[in-house]
Amino acid sequence: MIREDGYKFCFDSSACASCGGACCIGESGYIWVNYPEIEAMVEHLKLSIEEFAKTYLIRAKNRYSLKEYKDEELGYACIFFDKSKRMCSIYEVRPKQCRTFPFWSQFKSDTKELIKECPGVILDENS
Repeated sequence: MIREDGYKFCFDSSACASCGGACCIGESGYIWVNYPEIEAMVEHLKLSIEEFAKTYLIRAKNRYSLKEYKDEELGYACIFFDKSKRMCSIYEVRPKQCRTFPFWSQFKSDTKELIKECPGVILDENS
């Protein structure tokens, strides 16, 4: 069980194997990445920065975000979401935004939607 100060829930990461990637699909949004994260993904995928940027990045709000794709069944999905396996295809080098989910500041006080989306989130009576 993972706990973070200031959150009214804990997280059981073993639930990730069975949820089907709910945090990677749904509504459109930004998946922010910084340069060190891009470098790690480039190395993992064995691409040049240029190839990676052209294929996987968009520039938004003076930052970079991973692209998404629209799927009839899933809604929007991260470009690295493997639909057949229902999981992240670059899990080992996923961005910080993904690694820190569900411990995002917006969920500190509002857990209703998060609990519906993520089976690994458990209300923590000790918080």
